[in-house]
Amino acid sequence: MKKIAILGAMAVAGASAGVASAATLDDVKARGKLNCGVTTGLVGFAAPNANGEWEGFDVDYCRAVAAAVLGDPTAVEFVPLTGKTRFTALASGEIDLLARNTTWTFSRDVDLKFDFVGVNYYDGQGFMVPKELGVSSAKELDGATVCIQTGTTTELNLADYFRKNNISYEPVPIETNGEAQPLYLEGACDVYTTDASGLAATRAAFENPGDHVVLPEIISKEPLGPLVRHGDNDWGDIARWTLNALIAAEEYGVTSANVAELSAAPGNSPEINRLLGTEGSLGEMLGLDADWAKRAIMVSGNYGEVFEKNIGENTPIGLARGLNAQWTDGGLMYSPPFR
Repeated sequence: MKKIAILGAMAVAGASAGVASAATLDDVKARGKLNCGVTTGLVGFAAPNANGEWEGFDVDYCRAVAAAVLGDPTAVEFVPLTGKTRFTALASGEIDLLARNTTWTFSRDVDLKFDFVGVNYYDGQGFMVPKELGVSSAKELDGATVCIQTGTTTELNLADYFRKNNISYEPVPIETNGEAQPLYLEGACDVYTTDASGLAATRAAFENPGDHVVLPEIISKEPLGPLVRHGDNDWGDIARWTLNALIAAEEYGVTSANVAELSAAPGNSPEINRLLGTEGSLGEMLGLDADWAKRAIMVSGNYGEVFEKNIGENTPIGLARGLNAQWTDGGLMYSPPFR
């Protein structure tokens, strides 16, 4: 089994090395469309709406990149991927960018030859159970059946946590969140475990969300973020600084409502001028025009606006900013300087 895992990692890394020599920016421009990998369906993060249009926190980031590069936020092909298929799709060049609630880890960065361009959501793994189970702590789950997505850090964290606490469990392997929901609701597993944000999104989609409880334990660090292939640094810079532009815009007070006005008005702070391209030549350094960040922000607003619209406390998902607040508000979010 270990040999198979090593060979699989080598195959992904080898595919990545072969594709990385191509200039992704040139490919995207020639194609006129960004191929963006997303989850197969997680409401609030990435899921088709009633009209079949993709929407969510990760989807808005993909659209911001498309706007920055192509000038059109709709020029995106969303490619739904499972935990198992996502890395092969990126390494092979099927997608240009993976924005699929993926945890930044050492092996994914180094061994699989990917570059994480930043963290767009600081998360941690949790547990959800039916309220009728009468459980108030994960340490009371000895002997439970647990729905767990294969090919994820969640699977490894689960094994570590139960071994550390000397309790047993029976895994119920699943491929996607969509597969987990009916199994969990039908009682095929006592517990569903994934990132706490995913649990909130899953619970919100239930007919009776109040019948289910997310337990208090957070058992891991899950820094989630977009990633690209090793070896194509120019494309990585665009993906990285588009995310940074959304984060910096919130700090500077640049919003979807005022970005056009600020980009046309003199007298802004130097940071805002550089961000919006009215001063300096940052766009040129990326191989883009001066308005790239302005277009990215105009799609759905700054990072805070994207968060509140899709997963914030006033949505069915109901997530507080927490660690994902700006650094000025006690969170971990801030961008390196636009200088």
